Amino acid sequence: MLNHITIMGRLTRDPELRRTGSGIAVASFSVAVDRDFSGKDGGEKETDFIDCVAWRNTAEFVSKYASKGRMVAVSGRLQIRGWTDKDGNKRRTAEVVADNVYFGDSKNSNSGGNFDNGVANHAASVSDFATLDDDDAQLPF
Repeated sequence: MLNHITIMGRLTRDPELRRTGSGIAVASFSVAVDRDFSGKDGGEKETDFIDCVAWRNTAEFVSKYASKGRMVAVSGRLQIRGWTDKDGNKRRTAEVVADNVYFGDSKNSNSGGNFDNGVANHAASVSDFATLDDDDAQLPF
């Protein structure tokens, strides 16, 4: 059997990090995913709001680096979970259990597409490079 799902969209809210009774991290978040087609009237594309849950290190990663509006790609499995509401009615909900979460944009949208991953970006100037002669013997490969 195969149960694998990959979605890409924008976070609708900041992830909510909680811990189980035994201290395991769990993060809940929702992703707005546009459909690939327009409605019957040819108007705007419809959007699905998909609930996601991440556990352990993935949960801590998402809660630390993700925020509302960020573009994310979520890879995992689809889970249908049953529960009973406060009135005693049996309910079901679908959610993506995230194995991997990737960012589809930069943290700072003004960074010109360079990802802000905590590493300083340095631009090299032409003077930082040495000129090689035409002799291939100087090449290390």
